[in-house]
Amino acid sequence: MAKRISVIAVFTALALIFSYIEAIIPFNLGVPGVKLGIANIVVVCALYIFGVKEAAGISLIRVFVIGLLFGNAVSLIYSLSGAVLSIAVMIICKRLKLSVIGVSAMGGIFHNVGQLSAAALILNSSAVMYYYPVLFISGIVTGIIIGIVSLPIIKNSEKLRS
Repeated sequence: MAKRISVIAVFTALALIFSYIEAIIPFNLGVPGVKLGIANIVVVCALYIFGVKEAAGISLIRVFVIGLLFGNAVSLIYSLSGAVLSIAVMIICKRLKLSVIGVSAMGGIFHNVGQLSAAALILNSSAVMYYYPVLFISGIVTGIIIGIVSLPIIKNSEKLRS
């Protein structure tokens, strides 16, 4: 049990480090607001290696800590909306037996849906939804990349599970 808690703590720290890297080093993917989301490697892996509660906990802790360190109330709401919807959809997709890459891609898409929905509510305008096609495509692409990177980690994680 102590080993499991320690490994989950390391996963949480990795998610925070990856988020920090994205916060201080702007990855310009050519489209404003589009990020690779490298911290999601940790969340996807945690979902398969440890389970739902652990992955959700890692994701929420990461969002709150990074939001407090680098954001403001509005950015925290955007991030939280994206993270909650993303993890919920990934859990459903995993239960539906989608591949790791499919689960990750759906998580990427719905992270953007959550953030755009929060923006539409906060701004009281549906105009932000015009940006959805761009974020839909970026969510698929980045989600596939995250899934591809996560797959070998998950496949070689037997020692982490015990």
